[in-house]
Amino acid sequence: MDEDFLYEKETYQIIGAMMEVHKTLGCGFLEAVYQEALSIEFEKQNIPFVKEKKLILFYKGIQIEKFYIADFVCFDKIIVELKALSALTSTHDSIMINYLKATKLKVGLLANFGERSLKHKRLIY
Repeated sequence: MDEDFLYEKETYQIIGAMMEVHKTLGCGFLEAVYQEALSIEFEKQNIPFVKEKKLILFYKGIQIEKFYIADFVCFDKIIVELKALSALTSTHDSIMINYLKATKLKVGLLANFGERSLKHKRLIY
């Protein structure tokens, strides 16, 4: 399978749910508000998710004591990170890539609810 389209159906569903939340709430709320609203939307759209999932990190194949808490993990394989900022930067991309690398997951969605229209990025590692 072409990695550019890895989990395409699932990411499309997640992005649709995020767009519905942004359409309903607009911008200007704290990240926690969008996270709670997105939990409700995921349930309404039957998207399997775990909120604030603790993810184990590895260094050179060895589990380390520190861990990462993802805003969501959907379908047991896609990290979803929410932001409510004026804009995303390349630093946010780098952080998501590091999360993917350290958790051994392959696809991450980074969403920013802080702009006039929802901004999202699909990142693959």
